[in-house]
Amino acid sequence: MIMQLRYGSGGAMEEKIKESGTTVLGLIYKNGVVLASDTQSTAAYIESRMERKIFPITSHIAVGTAGVVGDLQFLVRLLKVEAKLYRMGNGEITTKALATLLSNILHANRLFPFITAMVIGGYDKKRGPQLFAIDPFGGVGTGEKYFVTGSGAPLALGVIESSYREDMSEKEAVELARKAIMTARERDVFSGGKKILIAVIDEKGYREIE
Repeated sequence: MIMQLRYGSGGAMEEKIKESGTTVLGLIYKNGVVLASDTQSTAAYIESRMERKIFPITSHIAVGTAGVVGDLQFLVRLLKVEAKLYRMGNGEITTKALATLLSNILHANRLFPFITAMVIGGYDKKRGPQLFAIDPFGGVGTGEKYFVTGSGAPLALGVIESSYREDMSEKEAVELARKAIMTARERDVFSGGKKILIAVIDEKGYREIE
């Protein structure tokens, strides 16, 4: 599912996110979640070919990010701090709770919004693999097994929909995510970079795959 951005500005914010250039996806497989992204940062030119777009928030939750780099880095720092504070008083935060927290932060700033879209993936002990998508005004996408955002989303989505199965193994899910990002890199002028970043989150925690 492509993350839909809802606002009445004629799509100006969505275009800004697209211009920042990226392809980010999350998908649930049999035993966990895969997040994947390209590594190119784009403005009027290619600013960086090694820009990180997937960030671990806790040992079992991570976010994939698209949009303005400064906004994304601030939100990632804020989420890490809030997750640590939550753990001190209540134990480990769940993926759904972190998605709700981010939704509240973005909604509270809707008059001066962060130019960002995020995919949150995690593995909870009680609920297993979880996946959410958050738009710039705090709208939460739920109930889907995969989300894609960024300028290369339509291309990557076509690859995922053609081959996705809920019972995929980790190896199959990683390969599908790689193919989806590769397709976007080849055809979307705003996606690219020197490598593809792929992260897996399961009961063992967060880890990145070369």
